[in-house]
Amino acid sequence: MQETKEISALFNLLDDPDQEVFSTVSDRIVDYGRGIIPNLENLWENTLSEEVQERIEMLIHKLHYNDLTKDFTDWKSNPYHDLLFGSLLVAKYQYPDLATAPVLQELERIRRNVWLELNSFLTSLEQANVISSIVYNYYNLKGVEMGYNNPDDFFIHKVIESKKGNALSNGVLYLLLCELLDINVKAINIPKQFILAYFHNDYDQYEGSINPQHKIHFYIDAISGQIFSHKDIESYFKRISVPITPFYFQPMSHKRIIQLQLEELAKCFENPKFQYKYDELMALSKLLDE
Repeated sequence: MQETKEISALFNLLDDPDQEVFSTVSDRIVDYGRGIIPNLENLWENTLSEEVQERIEMLIHKLHYNDLTKDFTDWKSNPYHDLLFGSLLVAKYQYPDLATAPVLQELERIRRNVWLELNSFLTSLEQANVISSIVYNYYNLKGVEMGYNNPDDFFIHKVIESKKGNALSNGVLYLLLCELLDINVKAINIPKQFILAYFHNDYDQYEGSINPQHKIHFYIDAISGQIFSHKDIESYFKRISVPITPFYFQPMSHKRIIQLQLEELAKCFENPKFQYKYDELMALSKLLDE
C-alpha cells in the first residue's frame, strides 16, 4: 500500500505512551485492512524499539484475525462446511501465510497410495486395515497424547509435515482420506475421546428413528488406527460410569469438529501472556455456534 501522509502520521504515533491515543491510532490503522500489513512489516524491520515492535506485531495479528473471522463467517454460511478448508482456517490462526497447495498435494499422494490397495471385494474391516496400514505404517504417522504445550499438534499442515499429531488432528486427516475415498467413516460423540466409527453404507443420519449405534460396524482410534469393537466401547462407558445413549453414536458435523479443534487449541493459550489468543479462538468457536 502506498504510504500516505496519514499513514506516516499514524505510524509516528505508535510509540505514544498514552494508551487512549494508541488505541485510536491502532483502530485507524486496522481500518485500512490487510493491505497495510507490508507497510507495518517494513516499519517493524526499521524500528529499534522493542515496545513499538510488539505493538506492530499485535496490529498485524489483529488484521489477520479480522480476515480470519470473515473467512470463518463465510465457511459457516456455506451449507457444505468443507472439512479440509475448515481445518486449514484453524491452522491459519497461527500461520496466516500458510500455503495450502503442499497440503493438498500430500493429501492426494496419501489418498492415491490407499486407493491403489483398495478394491470392491474388501470388507469394511479390510478397508480400514488398508487405510491404517498405509497411514500409520507406510506413511509412518505417529500419535501423541492430547496435550496443550504444543499448538502445532492441532494443525493439519503440521501433522502432514511432521507426521505426528494428537487424536483430533490425526482423526481429521483420517476423515479427510475417507471422504476422498468415499468410505463411510465419521467422528462420533464419545465422551472425552475423539473416536471414529465405520458406519454401514445404508445409514442415514437424518433418519431419527434409527439408533446410530446399530449402524456401526466398528470403531477406530485415530491416534494409532487401532480397531475397537462394540464391546470395547461399552466397557469404556462402564469405566467412566456414563450411561449409553444414541446421542454418543451420532456422527459429528464438520462444523462441530472445527469448533472442537478451536476449543482444544485454545487450551494451549490458557495463561495470562496469551489470554487474548484463548479469547479469540473461543470467539471463533462461538461464531460457528450462532
